[in-house]
Amino acid sequence: MRSTLFGTAVAALAALPAVAQENWTMTTTWPSSLELIETDRHFVDLANKLTEGELTIEFYEGGSLVPAGEVFGAVQSGTVQAGADWPGYWAGRDAAFSPLATTPSLFNAVDYVNWIQQWGGADLYNEIYGNFDMVYLPYGVTNNESGFRTNEPIVSLDDLQGKRLRVSGLEQGKLLERLGGSQVSMAGGEIYQALERGVIDGGEFSTPNVDWSAGFQQVTGYWATPGWHQSASVFGVMINKSAWDALGPETREKLQIAADATLLWSLAFTEKRATEAYAKFEEAVEINRYDDAMLEQVQQMANEVIVETACENPNSAKVYLSQLEYLADYARWRDASAPFNLGRTPDGPDIEAVRDCVQ
Repeated sequence: MRSTLFGTAVAALAALPAVAQENWTMTTTWPSSLELIETDRHFVDLANKLTEGELTIEFYEGGSLVPAGEVFGAVQSGTVQAGADWPGYWAGRDAAFSPLATTPSLFNAVDYVNWIQQWGGADLYNEIYGNFDMVYLPYGVTNNESGFRTNEPIVSLDDLQGKRLRVSGLEQGKLLERLGGSQVSMAGGEIYQALERGVIDGGEFSTPNVDWSAGFQQVTGYWATPGWHQSASVFGVMINKSAWDALGPETREKLQIAADATLLWSLAFTEKRATEAYAKFEEAVEINRYDDAMLEQVQQMANEVIVETACENPNSAKVYLSQLEYLADYARWRDASAPFNLGRTPDGPDIEAVRDCVQ
């Protein structure tokens, strides 16, 4: 009898559909020398653990398979199944990628987490990336960037006049130009040499810990903070749509869980590492902070730039409108819970002006 039962059980197991083993190649826009890659590694490690037996992701650092600027195309074409990025790098393809990546003087890191998780942001990432046959999982967030690193002190907005500064971002470049500076675009890996050789007057890149890992303290003596140009940043993984569709629903759900968990981890990790790096920068360079009046001036200019940019592209307007609707909705509770709330409610752009530009 026991033999019969055993045979029946084996036969039943054999009849179950086999779980397909998928193997993915994933790369990133970040070289191993920059700490931004740690968020990518954390996601890959967690995803491989959760999907053991269903999916194996082999991860390659930035530049080892394709140049950073070609990661988008490599994922879209299926050359690799997945690629980690900062969405703002693709604003030339669609301006909507810019607010999906960062905003000037608007969202903080918690705002992005709230908006992505509960206020419809995740759907907009997949709508915009979906136009390029990709699925997107946001899994990294950092709070505001460091600011400008220079060899001449910037203590007021007037000091930006005539400066050639490395700045990433569509709206960020427009805002800098309104302040009298000029935007120089270059990959993160090129900034060090450009500063060292005096090709640019200064530049920004990321949070203090990432800037320290890039060695900017070796080639600059001054730091102007806070980074009003990027009040928070989002990172994630582009996934080829065909590769995503080949996965079972349970495997896709596990990847989403890994992304959600990494999103929270990345915020705490970066804030801890930024705190440690700030202490090192205090010993290495002179730090100057913009006063509140200067930041208010930047805010008003940023508002104008956001409306202007949103009205140049319907997709960009759609993303910004969603973000502004979130801010207006969340402001009720956030302001009521002050001073124990999660960040400020910014005096942001004219929401109705943006709404009028949504087609």
